[in-house]
Amino acid sequence: MKRTWKDNLMAKMRQQIRDHKRLKLPITAGMILVTLFYNIVFYFVHNTKRFASVLVLLIFFFVSSSFSFLKKSDYMELAYESEWAEIQESYEYVPTTFHIRDEKVLDDDDVMEGYDNEELDVSADEIDQYSLDDILEANEVSKGISSTYSPTTTKLSKDDWQLVLVNKQHPVPEDYTVTLGKIKGSMKCDVRIIDDLMDMMQAAKRDSINLVVCSPYRDYNRQTVLFDRKIDYYMEEGHSYMEAYKLASMTVTVPGASEHQIGLALDIVSTTYSGLEIGFGETVAGRWLKEHCDEYGFILRYPEGKEYITGIQYEPWHFRYVGKEAAVQIMERDITLEEFIEELE
Repeated sequence: MKRTWKDNLMAKMRQQIRDHKRLKLPITAGMILVTLFYNIVFYFVHNTKRFASVLVLLIFFFVSSSFSFLKKSDYMELAYESEWAEIQESYEYVPTTFHIRDEKVLDDDDVMEGYDNEELDVSADEIDQYSLDDILEANEVSKGISSTYSPTTTKLSKDDWQLVLVNKQHPVPEDYTVTLGKIKGSMKCDVRIIDDLMDMMQAAKRDSINLVVCSPYRDYNRQTVLFDRKIDYYMEEGHSYMEAYKLASMTVTVPGASEHQIGLALDIVSTTYSGLEIGFGETVAGRWLKEHCDEYGFILRYPEGKEYITGIQYEPWHFRYVGKEAAVQIMERDITLEEFIEELE
């Protein structure tokens, strides 16, 4: 069938429509991309300051995020040191004095009377204070003074027997054992520290200072009985348990948290100042002990200004044996046993 000119015209128009449809999609997509690019460029150009600030923040974030790759122990150490420094900076020592009316003060005999355990029933006379002459008279102890301390290359460890840490957070280990040596009467301490103790007392006497030893080793059972019975006594007088506990703790250390139970701690005063009082630190004997105790392996265990670390008020009479190597480092650097042991870990 022969096509007319009208048919040819219609066919040509239909072909043009199909070609137009094929071009419409890419043209539309291209226009959208151009418009989007234009808007993005326009936005960045008119918000330069804002994006510069964001860029700076991103750089700071990536730099500071390097701390997140610290080991857990390092992170905890940094946090601990920061907290410690903050506490120390704001710390102000305020001495605390406990006052108990005379009729409220209990001697050991007051609460031990009637107690049927002969091993614990020790009279106050048998645990009196003893000077160097008293000790030498009762025991055949050499009156010579050992050679002065000289540094060694021995590497110290927190597991060394003389560095055992005992405080409210670290009670006496259940399996702890000690071989006691006799000072005089029932007064005893770890046998390994007696020679250094005698040497220190002899050296003090050469400087016209007569030191007096009191309250060395205390048996855990005896301390527990004393503490519990004093609590009972105060409760019978009408005090609550917490009030009785506070009153008892003023004169007896809480069982299990006392260095006296490991035989390495002693209370030391002098014949001219025998009270366990803060004022002892200002005496000639108190100053001599603080200056020379490290030469014989002892440290001032609870120094002034370190209460936030030791948890114990300043006690210029309480000395602890840690060995000559550790004692010299602790006293020269004016740190506590807690701080020293932490460095060894």
